[in-house]
Amino acid sequence: MATGFGIVGCGMIANFHALAVGDIRGAKITACFDAFPAAAQRFAAANPGVTAYDSLDDMLADPSVDIVTICTPSGAHRDPAVAAANAGKHVVVEKPLEITLKRCDAIIDACRKNRVKLTTIFPSRYHGVTQALKSAIDSGRFGKLTLGDSYVKWWRTQEYYDSGGWRGTWDLDGGGAYMNQAIHSVDLIAYLMGNVSQVTALTDTLAHKRIEVEDVGVAALRFANGALGTIEATTAVYPGFSKKVEIHGTEGTAIVEEDRLVTWDFAKGKSHDSATRRRFGNDDVGGTGASDPSAISYDGHTHQLKDFISSIRTGSKPLIDAREGRRSVEIILAIYQAAWTGKTVSLPLKRDPTIPARFRRKK
Repeated sequence: MATGFGIVGCGMIANFHALAVGDIRGAKITACFDAFPAAAQRFAAANPGVTAYDSLDDMLADPSVDIVTICTPSGAHRDPAVAAANAGKHVVVEKPLEITLKRCDAIIDACRKNRVKLTTIFPSRYHGVTQALKSAIDSGRFGKLTLGDSYVKWWRTQEYYDSGGWRGTWDLDGGGAYMNQAIHSVDLIAYLMGNVSQVTALTDTLAHKRIEVEDVGVAALRFANGALGTIEATTAVYPGFSKKVEIHGTEGTAIVEEDRLVTWDFAKGKSHDSATRRRFGNDDVGGTGASDPSAISYDGHTHQLKDFISSIRTGSKPLIDAREGRRSVEIILAIYQAAWTGKTVSLPLKRDPTIPARFRRKK
């Protein structure tokens, strides 16, 4: 029996979900909805067999829809996600889960109450090199973890921000380079290094006009295990460069650029290390999104949606569950609070930070 997907929000990212579902045997997109009916009609026309609905409630009542994927702007995830959960549908939410902890918790609570599964899209976790790195950490090959760094030095034109009224706003984008672009790397560094306990940060808007949010930021972290780290995020570096994650310990170092392994060096070598370097050390990093948000691969989406479907069928936990999806949002909000106040912020956060008026910029 096929697993049917319904798409809410038919912009650019919905096309990546369509391609990913198309590569999964026994899965198909059956329905879509957008607040702008013309967008839903265009999506349906490009994907034969998909019914475009003018009403979200009507789409949720479609018995062919088992999973609802939320592809709306970030600050508009909560309402359709909660509605889908209340309709008994499993829920996939494009990153971020939402833009505040309160809104994240509303989605999580609705899914828990209705006993449906929830995942947030973080495809980088499903790269083979990421899993090899995670396995090496979990097996103790790095010794004591000492430093974990991620770098997202990308470029976005002014036209990119001007292309949509929601881009670069606190209310719908939820933030800038951290919340929109670097959140994948925030998730990765926490997945690999563990929970973050403290954050200090600086952010600014240096290259773009008519946006409220940051286009450059630097954050220093202390992890719960005692290690330190950094997260750099920007959309103000021309021409844009591949993102990197660096993991260091007392007995090893690994550096990954996109999905390419640059360094894999341990005090105690293993017989399979050479094979790991050959397998993941190729020169092809694929589409990076460093300067073009549409220049990314959908392969990770495919693996994540396969994992989610499997979790539904078997009753197991998906690799990225509700808690995992919420964690990256909390780290980013802590970074913002640290930058706004000039103080070190401890996690977990007790409440959502309030955006100071002086950081509000009118478009």
